[in-house]
Amino acid sequence: MVQSGKARFSTIHLVMIALFVALTAVCAQITIPIGAVPVSLSLLPVLLCAMLLPLKDAVWAMVAYMLIGLAGAPVFSGLQGGPAKLFGVTGGYILGYIPCVALTAWLVKIWKDRFLMNCLAMALGVLACYGFGTVWFMAVQHVDFMKGLSLCVLPFLPFDAGKIILAAVLALRLRPILQRMVPGLE
Repeated sequence: MVQSGKARFSTIHLVMIALFVALTAVCAQITIPIGAVPVSLSLLPVLLCAMLLPLKDAVWAMVAYMLIGLAGAPVFSGLQGGPAKLFGVTGGYILGYIPCVALTAWLVKIWKDRFLMNCLAMALGVLACYGFGTVWFMAVQHVDFMKGLSLCVLPFLPFDAGKIILAAVLALRLRPILQRMVPGLE
């Protein structure tokens, strides 16, 4: 067991956290430039992380991802890292991964393992991410709410709906396997 204050992580939990940090970093490189904010596949591992890990582990995975990128490792889209990227135009979405996984993991635990409820939990998590990211974008770009909505939310709805459905299907298939392999996964 690795102990930090009151938090306890077994080696396998640390490995799972690291796995989701790595998956998020890899998927962040898969982008489609469609405007000021590119479509990225990075939200898919964020959602899977929330669906498959305990809330504490999911949050730590996204905090670790953010801090690794802040330190300069090229884990953000375009193989970029550092404060300029994190505090730039799309930084709010990266920060939004933390409330996204927290809300999604919490709701999934309450609502149990039902496909439509999982999709709703992820949709609400994505909404939290959109909220952080869009407000951040509006502040950095000095645009109003409608402009922020039209640039940062509306074009992404179909892509993110697809990611939610894919994550829900993958989670239903992967969760039983992981529960057998990793003690403590709910």
